[in-house]
Amino acid sequence: MTQTLLVELLTEELPPKVLAKLGDAFANGIFNGLKSRDFLDEGATATAYATPRRLAVSISKVRATSLDKAIREKVLPVAVALDAEGRPSAPLVKKLAALAAQTGVPVITPDQLERAQDGKAESYFYNYTAKGTALPTGLQAALEEAVAKLPIPKVMSYQRQHGRAAGDTVHFVRPAHRLIALHGKDVVPLNILGLDADKITQGHRFLSQGAISIDSPETYVETLISKGKVIPGFNERKEKIRLDLLGKAGGDKVLMPEALLDEVTALVEWPVVYECKFDDQFLAVPQECLILTMQTNQKYFALTDANGKLRSRFLIVSNLETADPRHIIQGNERVVRPRLSDAKFFFEQDKKKSLAERVPLLANVVYHNKLGNQLQRTERVKALAGAIAKLLGNDVALAERGALLAKTDLLTDMVGEFPELQGIMGTYYARHDGEPDEVALAASEHYQPRFAGDALPVSATGTAVALADKLETLVGIWGIGLQPTGDKDPFALRRHALGVLRMLVEKRLPLAIPVLLKEAAALFAGNSNFKDPGADVSAFLYDRLRGLLRERNYAQNEVEAVVAQQPEVLDNIIERLDAVQAFAALPEADALAAANKRITNILKKIEGNVTGPVQNGLLRETAEQALYSAMLLLKPQVDAAYAQGNFSGALKALAQLRQNVDGFFNDVMVNAEDEQLRNNRQALLAELHQMLNQVADISKLAA
Repeated sequence: MTQTLLVELLTEELPPKVLAKLGDAFANGIFNGLKSRDFLDEGATATAYATPRRLAVSISKVRATSLDKAIREKVLPVAVALDAEGRPSAPLVKKLAALAAQTGVPVITPDQLERAQDGKAESYFYNYTAKGTALPTGLQAALEEAVAKLPIPKVMSYQRQHGRAAGDTVHFVRPAHRLIALHGKDVVPLNILGLDADKITQGHRFLSQGAISIDSPETYVETLISKGKVIPGFNERKEKIRLDLLGKAGGDKVLMPEALLDEVTALVEWPVVYECKFDDQFLAVPQECLILTMQTNQKYFALTDANGKLRSRFLIVSNLETADPRHIIQGNERVVRPRLSDAKFFFEQDKKKSLAERVPLLANVVYHNKLGNQLQRTERVKALAGAIAKLLGNDVALAERGALLAKTDLLTDMVGEFPELQGIMGTYYARHDGEPDEVALAASEHYQPRFAGDALPVSATGTAVALADKLETLVGIWGIGLQPTGDKDPFALRRHALGVLRMLVEKRLPLAIPVLLKEAAALFAGNSNFKDPGADVSAFLYDRLRGLLRERNYAQNEVEAVVAQQPEVLDNIIERLDAVQAFAALPEADALAAANKRITNILKKIEGNVTGPVQNGLLRETAEQALYSAMLLLKPQVDAAYAQGNFSGALKALAQLRQNVDGFFNDVMVNAEDEQLRNNRQALLAELHQMLNQVADISKLAA
């Protein structure tokens, strides 16, 4: 017979940023510990609970005693167990005595052992049934394991104040006060952190009174809600907060990032949402500053109108429910005012000095001891941004100006207080200074994309500066020997590489990767610490490109068909992939891919390169004449389609060669004894190979 188990550990306030992880780890640790000890029936499930002052789990279908287990234990190899006369050796006698003590059997004799093959030798085995363990024993071990493995950021040491463990030093994330362990209605006698298990807990610090007795695991949630004013489920509290915020917002939009929701959920046991306001004068400050200070410092939820403009009212999540919340509302309004005043002060002070005036001060900011300061880096990015703008036919002066000012907001008071606003504040200050809008936008856009899926720069200037910034970092850091290794990438070079690739691919920029890497490496001329990493960075980029394209649901062999050729310009790589994908679906594709693979292998074995055009007069066999004629007929069609960017049309046209290619390999000996014939046939294959692989290396499609 099984019953539901409840385990709860009541503590002082737990760290809010890790509460959800602690709750899951506590629940999973106990569940897995019981499962590994055969205490759980089939279909048993665990429900985790986590509040600011408790970690708990409810587990269904828990046995009072674990299942008996059939055990086959290796005793000794036969060669060791028996002496020269075939009698039990001293090691065997000793081992059997130990086994008897271990299993509770009065005596175990050699004739009770199983003799069986064990690899290349024979061994003795003892088969017995281990009786099940009582739940208190198994749960005690599972609980200790779970507590020991909790992802605790910092352990506290404290002394027990009450009970038989009073005065003992305990080590845990926060002082623990009570322990519940109920199997059905029965208390399971456990002890941990100096606490003896019972069925008593406590509710909300202010909204409930006294100790609360839990009758059974099934009544745990209901009892805590009704008597304790505590919602024990983390996700249930979070969803209540989300719905209450939306309800209070009315027609406005609530800014509620998941990380903030999680943190607020971890701070309250009985969430209640109230509406507060701040003075409209603060709306003159960039709203990103106000939003960030409300979220970061106060854990408040900002509101915007339908157009995304910040409102002067905000929402708070309180841990107190009261009929008259005026004191709570006024207190929070009073607390937020100095924070917003600070933001306003920083903004006004920063505007007194232009971004251009801050440029020389970048020399005081170290970038890397082998690569110089931020001013030197800015000059490199400026030069590269100008070069990229020129290659793209864009305004070079704007790109250089955008790069020059892009990092200057790092020196402002606002960014010093809120580093998350770097770039955003640069755009505000550049506009205040009267800089061209593209230059202002570049201050924020050059950081894009900041993460996977982030938006790309929109403006031409922002794109040039973003490419320059990422390429300078990628080539510069790699060039001083700090390339990514394993899972370590302290300078986020993988992210920079993906940012470059996304811009080249998605914005269809006609920029050649070797040219970009050469321009970037030239920036470090004269730096003795720098070694041009062009080839390594190029390989790194193409490897990242493979992953980027696979994420777009292209098959691995389709991606390899295109990337293996290492196309220098990526502006049409998606069209190439789409063409390869369409070609792969044709009935002729497999045969042509296999033939192309064969051609590639043949050409690889030729000493030196194939030279000279195909000589029609040396085509002796009917099959090679037919293939060459078909190639000549198709070549204008294929070349025209390729020149127009109609890659799918080019590949589909090539599919018409299948029968001729098959016929050639069936009837023609490529490596003929006659040197002239052999060279001519190799030249024919080289020309065919070039036709087949203009769009992609279709041999990669072969199985």
